[in-house]
Amino acid sequence: MHRVAKRQQIDRRMHYARKLAHLRSDPLTRAERSRKRAALHTFTLNELRASTRRAAREVRQTRSRRFGGAPNVPIPPVLESIAQCESHANPRAISAGGTYRGKYQFSFSTWASVGGRGDPAAASETEQDRRAAMLYKTGGAGHWPVCGR
Repeated sequence: MHRVAKRQQIDRRMHYARKLAHLRSDPLTRAERSRKRAALHTFTLNELRASTRRAAREVRQTRSRRFGGAPNVPIPPVLESIAQCESHANPRAISAGGTYRGKYQFSFSTWASVGGRGDPAAASETEQDRRAAMLYKTGGAGHWPVCGR
């Protein structure tokens, strides 16, 4: 039983290693996979479990940083109309003065207030949708004085 559990943990850990390498746009070669699998055989079952949990967490964090989290964020219709009004729904839009950026024309301070990092226009569209939904939840359409009417 112990051997079966260990093999399953190694397989799961390899799955996360391959997924993480793919997210980083640096797929593992066959030789790298073989070396990694051989190294995992030296781990105890508890060490494998801990390593697998860390790898799963790293995959989630990397995916979140790269793609902005959940792929299907429900966007209220009012936010869709705000995005259309603010930037013609262009996630890379930047205002003439450079103050407002992204699909919902976030200022840097507003973007940071809902947990965004860096430039809103550089974030994925999904991330912008998530942050706009958070902002909308706190103050409604009032955050967009012109397009939120």
